[in-house]
Amino acid sequence: MVRLQKVSKRYGRRQILTDVDLHLNAGELVALIGANGSGKSTVLRMLVGLSHPSEGSVQRDARVVGYVPDVFASHDRLSASAYLTHMGRIRGLSTRAAHDRAHELLDRLALPGGASTPMRKLSKGNAQKVALAQALLEPPELLVLDEPWAGLDANAHSTLRALLTEAAAQGAAVAFTEHSAETVRTTATRVCEINHGRLTTTSEQPSITEVSLIPGADIDWTQHPDIIDVRREDGHVTLTLPTGRHDAALLTALNHGWSVTTVRRVK
Repeated sequence: MVRLQKVSKRYGRRQILTDVDLHLNAGELVALIGANGSGKSTVLRMLVGLSHPSEGSVQRDARVVGYVPDVFASHDRLSASAYLTHMGRIRGLSTRAAHDRAHELLDRLALPGGASTPMRKLSKGNAQKVALAQALLEPPELLVLDEPWAGLDANAHSTLRALLTEAAAQGAAVAFTEHSAETVRTTATRVCEINHGRLTTTSEQPSITEVSLIPGADIDWTQHPDIIDVRREDGHVTLTLPTGRHDAALLTALNHGWSVTTVRRVK
């Protein structure tokens, strides 16, 4: 469906991607994991043609492409229904078909207030539901999503997983980024890891470790290069990292007076 061959990307002197090879097949659900700034979003933009390689090639065999960016710029003058109907018309659907499909998707995603809700009144999580709907107005052959679960409520999490699974079952190649190890485990059929701009591993199961800690002195974990996700609950902090690269995080924690409660590999 789409193939990146020896793709490198530079912005000025900054190297974003180096020699990335990635092939997405019809029916696959491929998760891209990696720390913030590793190059995941750049890979996704390459897949849909919004960015072009400095070196290498991108081959794409998909007529209908659905894309959910990491930041969705919603239209503040339209209702969710009007916006989606307009987007459907742009893509060649009839007004009725676009309207009906928009309402079907928003019903499944349980948009608060319904399809007539003004876009300007939507929270980030609910605007994300509209972003997801616009990517699925037509059955996509290639579906690419940048952190699509961000901000969604618990019920919408399972609905989104079902929508992605259905798209793949209908022959779409699906690629997404996600920080939650559990979401990756329950959704992806293949997992690729991006590390400092390089595609370092490809596996059938995510290779991720979770470290649970009791906090000591303040640490800004978002600045740690290997951290995928940080969760705080019940007085504990849980870090998600690529397996085999958690030793540096553990050393940082111990040096700041943190206590380690568990270290486990998520399969």
